[in-house]
Amino acid sequence: MDKNAKIFVAGHRGLVGSAIWKNLQDKGYTNLVGKTHKELDLLDAVAVRKFFDDEQPEYVFLAAAFVGGIMANSIYRADFIYKNLQIQQNVIGESFRHNVKKLLFLGSTCIYPRDAEQPMKEEVLLTSPLEYTNEPYAIAKIAGLKMCESFNLQYGTNYIAVMPTNLYGPNDNFDLERSHVLPAMIRKIHLAHCLKQGDWDAIRKDLNQRPVEGIDGNSSQEDILTILAKYGISNTGVKLWGTGTPLREFLWSEEMADASVFVMEHVDFKDTYKQGDKDIRNCHINIGTGKEISIRELAELIVATVGYQGQLTFDSTKPDGTMRKLTDPSKLHSLGWHHQVEIEEGVQRMYGWYLGK
Repeated sequence: MDKNAKIFVAGHRGLVGSAIWKNLQDKGYTNLVGKTHKELDLLDAVAVRKFFDDEQPEYVFLAAAFVGGIMANSIYRADFIYKNLQIQQNVIGESFRHNVKKLLFLGSTCIYPRDAEQPMKEEVLLTSPLEYTNEPYAIAKIAGLKMCESFNLQYGTNYIAVMPTNLYGPNDNFDLERSHVLPAMIRKIHLAHCLKQGDWDAIRKDLNQRPVEGIDGNSSQEDILTILAKYGISNTGVKLWGTGTPLREFLWSEEMADASVFVMEHVDFKDTYKQGDKDIRNCHINIGTGKEISIRELAELIVATVGYQGQLTFDSTKPDGTMRKLTDPSKLHSLGWHHQVEIEEGVQRMYGWYLGK
């Protein structure tokens, strides 16, 4: 990519998109284009076409998506499949119509079967059933990567699909209903710590920045305690969903961004499969660490980082989701990229960022 090339980062305010934007700026790219949801609704096909007509981007990072944790995936099943399919259809379709030189599509490792052999290689895609709780989202992401693959095979485009593991980092979503497991646990344990310390200034500051179901820092103490209790946060302890036994892999979002830019700079579609293969499929690339930690161990790491002295319990009546979901990043390693930030350092960074906001 030329440093002056026009690059559209779809979802540039989100967890991954904002990290990609910063990474591109740090590497000297000067012609970046980003639109907020208010400025450009990616669900609106007419608006997306007009944007591409007006801007004519040369490169596209498709980091925009409708995302959430296990609770949100269970509740908003239609939204997860419909909105993601629509975003992908519009952005990839207009990229093709406007002769975009290269596109990076960001998916998720939830595309892999529930009972896939661990660690998961790219070729296990579509070999057995998906995890029920996030099936609609996974199907949308599978459709996106297959769309990229199919355009490449039919039209000779250069669209690369990458499948990041669980991400966390600056600008993460800390909404107690819709956030992913790590930011949700950081916020819950932080609020429980503040309650135990009797630090109501910190609690009200937190809720003013991120209200919960309409309850903010100006609400009564009684209302605040009631809403926090709904999410397992009390004076005596914090209760988390599931048994704590599932294993998860986590990648610092700024490293995901670095891997994404690396792929756009150095990897072409022809590099993602073995030359001479009769059936060209599974051309996507896992982006992960290849290392895992149990949810309980992660919670205990956050407890130690926060300095929380209260009780930590798990609600086994709530779903665990997939019990294990570890990527095999050897394909990415063979292409020349490796992670650097381990989970202990990442949690410290994440909590520091959260406190600073």
